[in-house]
Amino acid sequence: MAIFKPFRGYRPPKEIVKDLASRPYDVLDSAEAREEAGDNKYSFLRVVKPEVELPEGIDLYSQQVYDKARENFRRFIEQGYLVRDEKPNFYVYAQSWGEKTQYGIVGCAGVEDYMNDIIKKHELTRPDKEEDRMKHVRITNANAEPVFFTYPKQQAIDAIVEKVIQNPPVYDFVADDGFGHHFWVIEDDAVIKELEKLFSGVKYFYVADGHHRTAAAALVGNEKKENNPNHTGNEPYNFFMAVVFPDEQLTIIDYNRVVKDLNGLSKEDFLARLEKDFEIVNKGTSEYKPAELHEMSMYLEGEWYSMKARPHTYDDSDPIGVLDVTILSNTVLEPLLNIRNLRTDKRIDFVGGIRGLGELKRRVDSGEMKVAFALYPVSMKQLIDIADTGNIMPPKTTWFEPKLRSGLVVNSLD
Repeated sequence: MAIFKPFRGYRPPKEIVKDLASRPYDVLDSAEAREEAGDNKYSFLRVVKPEVELPEGIDLYSQQVYDKARENFRRFIEQGYLVRDEKPNFYVYAQSWGEKTQYGIVGCAGVEDYMNDIIKKHELTRPDKEEDRMKHVRITNANAEPVFFTYPKQQAIDAIVEKVIQNPPVYDFVADDGFGHHFWVIEDDAVIKELEKLFSGVKYFYVADGHHRTAAAALVGNEKKENNPNHTGNEPYNFFMAVVFPDEQLTIIDYNRVVKDLNGLSKEDFLARLEKDFEIVNKGTSEYKPAELHEMSMYLEGEWYSMKARPHTYDDSDPIGVLDVTILSNTVLEPLLNIRNLRTDKRIDFVGGIRGLGELKRRVDSGEMKVAFALYPVSMKQLIDIADTGNIMPPKTTWFEPKLRSGLVVNSLD
């Protein structure tokens, strides 16, 4: 069963929270981060992407960058940009856009749960990205950014959240990207104890977003355990910060593909070869979005096509074989376009569905790419089925939006 504990968070005063809270480190490149941080002295990018204060072109993995992260984190505390709560609390963090709001609880998950697969993963991690975040955790001795988990909906937990949000939020703002962020502190010890008890009945947590941060936080905690001859299991390093959302509230957005060339095939030859595995329908020049599982859309030379996968291309009883990303790789990317490794091949790129079909069209029309494929999004059930069966999703399969804002609360390992 899962461990989920309260913690003494470092949080910004409400007067500066909108200026301080930033997008997470991995959705911005350095140039975008420099522009976004600008002359905003409060921006939490100065902690999670500290190269914004160093010369352009600096090696992002140099010791100087990590030293700057530690320096800035300490400065934020010294100058009162982050103030530590007096006692361990849980927190409710809600995100809203359009007509939708999703409510998560912020607390600390267990390192041992990660090591023992109580926290289940659905993606592989890259050692270089893991090590980068591990260095950041080691040098700041903190989880600067939360990870994003989900769990099977629990009515009793939802009822507590419903009660908490009847009170005015401590933080309540709309970020520049249009997403609303709302934050409550759960200080009542009786409610905290009840939440701990309820979470101890949750069998598994599932990593939704932030596999590298999750691995880094857990591996650093495990390092500290192995290096402490007097380890008891109660030290702060045994736990790391996460936001956990009930699965029914989350929506996965499509994650689409653009490819530089047709591997020497003409448009006519390519379309003819696709007919073996798909029913192809020309939809003209208007953007066409897939309407159901096993239907994709393709944009090629100014026109959109529906691609309905023929039954022999998928296996709905197989957690991996049911995925449209698997169908596309097995029938198009590998045999026709000779793209065999999605992680390393430079001829393919990935576009989060939040950018819309217009971004696919733009990249093809510009001449940068030759063809684009839009996919029907993966469901939460598919994600959980894959994690439960110990399988790994193909790269770039899920896109969660909105992203968790960084800097609303930080967990120190002191």
